[in-house]
Amino acid sequence: MLSVIEPMTSTHARDMSFMDSLRKGDFSRSVLRAALLVRDEGQQELFALARQRRSECFPAEEVEARSVVEISNVCQQGCHYCSMAKGSGIKRYVMKPEAVVEMADFLYQRGRRVMLLQSGENQSKAWIEACTKIVSEMKQNHPDQELILCLGNLSEAQYVKLKEAGADRYILKFESSVKRLYEMWKPTDTMEERLRCLKMLVDIGFKTGSGNMVGMPGQTIDDIIDDLICMGEFDLTMNSCTVFIPGEACGYRDEPIGDVDFAFNLMALMRIMFPNRLMPTTSCLERCRPGGQFIGLMAGANTVTIHDGTPENYKAMFPIYSTKRFAPGNDHLLDAVANAKMTISTHPLQ
Repeated sequence: MLSVIEPMTSTHARDMSFMDSLRKGDFSRSVLRAALLVRDEGQQELFALARQRRSECFPAEEVEARSVVEISNVCQQGCHYCSMAKGSGIKRYVMKPEAVVEMADFLYQRGRRVMLLQSGENQSKAWIEACTKIVSEMKQNHPDQELILCLGNLSEAQYVKLKEAGADRYILKFESSVKRLYEMWKPTDTMEERLRCLKMLVDIGFKTGSGNMVGMPGQTIDDIIDDLICMGEFDLTMNSCTVFIPGEACGYRDEPIGDVDFAFNLMALMRIMFPNRLMPTTSCLERCRPGGQFIGLMAGANTVTIHDGTPENYKAMFPIYSTKRFAPGNDHLLDAVANAKMTISTHPLQ
């Protein structure tokens, strides 16, 4: 467990030579391990290098803002870390296609040019047909609106259908690149199938995002290093990490929350290793630590997700990690971006 690993602190972490190695492009396991463990002043130095790399690839210092619409919580997977898992007993919902399109129109009029449609994993023919209809109508109404999907594992034909309808990007997190962990956390899926889907998305032509979870049961520093290596093996346009937060209805409800500092350090390393990719500062960071999304920007993030698209009566029914999740609004994120001395982009960054 990550929680039992003692991080480096300013009182005993005198060897910061790993920073010189990172600057030179040395991403060996020993260097990555030292960077993941660093805290205090050393952590701030790591963040500064991440911001430097971000500025080199994104000199305008802009943050892409995307609105999320959580279109359904129906899920066919039984992941132990998710309160929406099959069999969790929560009340299910599916938004009507016309309601999703109407919400997208409303947000477009408010200036939003990047939309994220997110749901549980559902491969049913009727569901994918409904999603295809939504995508097609949204693109017909607003061709310049960048459309991101996060719908989980699907067949190649289903991915192609969504791409041809007009979807621009797809997010499919691999969660863990370590087989024993993946199949312990997600007993209804296999790591091979997840990575196969990820490769399909890239090959089909989606601008593809992926990433991992931090602080999960059984996970070690070496497992996270394996995840970083895995991120480099795919032609991604976005990478991210999520801190484990035990939800009330999930199988891991009694496990401890993940250490958010590992996530911040991992984000900084992702920016240093893959500087031209988009990287979000997620709501789970704020849930773990007040000001967490601002810290994420300081660690190299350049994307924010604004939870202004899901109707209020559905928000509590989409507990990815907890019914007490933090759902950031526009004002909160504007403040975080301003404090990071960045600006919200009026257009997609990629």
